[in-house]
Amino acid sequence: MTSVPSFSDLLVPDELVSILTARGITTPTPIQAATLPDSLAGRDVLGRGRTGSGKTYAFLLPLVTRLVQSGKRPAAGKPRALILAPTRELVGQIHEALIPLAQATGLTTQTVFGGVGQNPQVNGLRRGVDIVLACPGRLEDLIQQGHASMASIEITILDEADHMADLGFLPAVRRLLEATPRSGQRLLFSATLDNAIDVLVKKFLTNPTVHEADSAQSPVSTMDHHVLHLAREHRVQVLVDLTSAPGRTVVFTRTKHGAKALARQLNKSGVPTVDLHGNLSQNARTRNMEAFHSGQATTLVATDIAARGIHVDDVALVVHADPPTEHKAYLHRSGRTARAGAAGTVVTLMTDEQVRDVRQLTRAAGIKPTLTKMSGASHPVLVQLAPGERVLVPGGLELTASGQDVQSSSAGGGRGNGRNRTGGGNGGGARSGGGRRSGGGAPKQGGQAKQSGPRSGSGAPKQGGNGGGGGRRRTGAGAASASSGGSHSASSFSGRR
Repeated sequence: MTSVPSFSDLLVPDELVSILTARGITTPTPIQAATLPDSLAGRDVLGRGRTGSGKTYAFLLPLVTRLVQSGKRPAAGKPRALILAPTRELVGQIHEALIPLAQATGLTTQTVFGGVGQNPQVNGLRRGVDIVLACPGRLEDLIQQGHASMASIEITILDEADHMADLGFLPAVRRLLEATPRSGQRLLFSATLDNAIDVLVKKFLTNPTVHEADSAQSPVSTMDHHVLHLAREHRVQVLVDLTSAPGRTVVFTRTKHGAKALARQLNKSGVPTVDLHGNLSQNARTRNMEAFHSGQATTLVATDIAARGIHVDDVALVVHADPPTEHKAYLHRSGRTARAGAAGTVVTLMTDEQVRDVRQLTRAAGIKPTLTKMSGASHPVLVQLAPGERVLVPGGLELTASGQDVQSSSAGGGRGNGRNRTGGGNGGGARSGGGRRSGGGAPKQGGQAKQSGPRSGSGAPKQGGNGGGGGRRRTGAGAASASSGGSHSASSFSGRR
């Protein structure tokens, strides 16, 4: 049996290995072990791995290592390295993982994305930074205004390249790549590799090495897939029951209006819930994600914007309230749970008119879900899917809104939640969420352990997480009641994109 190499075996510098070790990261994930030898050697790399497989460190470790080895200093407005990501949330997540590595090696960073004022970003670029982490649109704006130049880029990284293609960013990505020196190293990471990505590879990567590990199409043995066949009028009742069970839950809807409406219905029914979609300001998005990370909100209702751009650990349950239209979206939505070897459950709600579409969807995704036909929220399968005592909080969760966007250069950090259904450990961040259960065990990749609450769980850490123990206070018992939300038909959380 072949032994798994350590980070030191892969020639990661000792100072970076020490940082990883302090965060409980001692064994490379498959995508890290596969790509690090080539990326550290300066080769162009094309890496394919599912969300949660450890891709972030797979490119951050060689990025920091090679910039330090280069020994150059950045000039004003001319960064030395560029990381492109499709969403501002993902930029913030990558930046959070990068900060300790950069601080340990004396490198400087700047995030660049829309939805916030550009002046802090312009000032940061003017001072001269080693690494820029950016969304394509805002970066192009700053380049056109003369605030930045890509002429000194030594390393370019594209993360979630297929999602950038889905969002229509490829023309901007091509222009940005064309503005970087051809001699620079380029690393492209993606969950799927389709024709759109192949165009980028052929034009901008030089003799790349290709590595595929934990791809989006490979099965996840720790992820259980279920389809609940039910009447439309029972959907909200079933959602209230599932989301009021112990554990962190992400619910996906098809539209922005649907996410907002369903979050309102769940809160009204007693489930502390926040929403995430494209109509929210950056301030609201940061505030809502902070509430979900900390444990104030136990359920996140989101459109597909969260399927890739948000890395939230300890999600025990993913529910497709509206089945996605294509299998890639299903896989990436489902990737919010069962991350880095942890167990998780994926539930798709299906009405009579959706039977054919869901059957085609699951077949294309390469999964064979367990199908249950049910007549309402009293079906015993719900307790199997989301075990534990149902807890309702009168009024759900109400967050104070602010009229201004967050004027900062990075997105808010994540905090874990101690409501892991399997009692698994949860890493901690700067603060704990507080509550009835906290995560025990070693920290996850990117986090530090912290406990709070009267009870603590135990279990192995996960990679890629950040967070402190937390959970919601019990205010009720017994089966969840959907009296305030169950009367709404499912059509009330669907609408225009």
